[in-house]
Amino acid sequence: MNKAIRTIIISFLFIFLFAACGRGRAAARQGGANDGIAGGVVRNSAAGGFQNEGAGPVIGFSIATATFIVERWNKDLNVFSGAARELGAEVIAQLSAGGIREQIAQINYMVNQNIDVLVVIAHDTEAIAGAIKQVRDAGIPVIAYDRMIQGTPVDAYISFDSREVGRAFGLALRDAAPRGRYLVVNGSLHDFNSFEISGGIHEILDPFIEAGDIELGQEIWLEEWSFDEALEKIGLIFEQDFDWDAIACGNDAIANAAIQLLSERRRAGEVVVVGQDAELISCQRIVEGIQLMTVYKPIGILAPRAARLALAMIRKEDFPPDMMLENGSGALIPSYIEKPVAVFADNIDVVIRDGFHSREDVYRNIMNAP
Repeated sequence: MNKAIRTIIISFLFIFLFAACGRGRAAARQGGANDGIAGGVVRNSAAGGFQNEGAGPVIGFSIATATFIVERWNKDLNVFSGAARELGAEVIAQLSAGGIREQIAQINYMVNQNIDVLVVIAHDTEAIAGAIKQVRDAGIPVIAYDRMIQGTPVDAYISFDSREVGRAFGLALRDAAPRGRYLVVNGSLHDFNSFEISGGIHEILDPFIEAGDIELGQEIWLEEWSFDEALEKIGLIFEQDFDWDAIACGNDAIANAAIQLLSERRRAGEVVVVGQDAELISCQRIVEGIQLMTVYKPIGILAPRAARLALAMIRKEDFPPDMMLENGSGALIPSYIEKPVAVFADNIDVVIRDGFHSREDVYRNIMNAP
């Protein structure tokens, strides 16, 4: 997808979601219009809750739009919003098309809309720290969704185990290509998850690298979780060095770029490729034998849990964490961590049973599909 088309899609999504949120806010305003309070929701600072007759709590959801066009994030927002509505909450979603500066500006906008809690998928997990501190100083709890915000305390972190994602990469590659040359293409330098995934890969592969069975030819990092950037940087590597047996890709968009380049050189299916997020095209390629594995993250478990966590924070209810994690702030962060699932051709049904993709879509390109 080129940048012009991507920009059009992002703009359309922003307009659609902003309009939907506007309709929800309009309904709330009808209940509080006579109070002369913008937005119809009043924060009760002393109680830490909300008060607005006829209206429920309001959750702000800030999404780094560069990631939103990835299939997975669209599903996260839809499932989270549906779960929040069932719990009686309203969700205001903002898509930050301009990167971290735009995301910070939109977080400030949501604070002015009297949100009761902020959920954030950070574009840059370090650069956003100052804005998050200001939100918390205003008495609004902050949940870091999927990406741990660095350098400032947050009220909670909810995600999948990124270190386990990296281990799954390493195990799959080691089993499929126990000897040979490996290329590792990590995700965004601005996302702490990328470093956790890389750490998991090395945890599995380093003993075999040290033994001389596996050669780590190159390991590179991207600025963004970007198909276009991956296509460019992997393409430059392939121009100089094309003798690869396995490629670990930070996510399925990166894997898609690698496979496209392999296809152009008639080696798709020969070089072992792994990714994460269970994008439809990757699931199709797994059953076709072109991609070995993707790591599936059951959004139907994570997103509703995040919605329940947000409501518990607003209502000051207990919501015991799975563990406490550091984020470079000097504070331990209550963390809620789900386990990802390595998906191969022989267990692809897990994404179908969960309704993540339909059987017809996954096997679209396969004749006589099971």
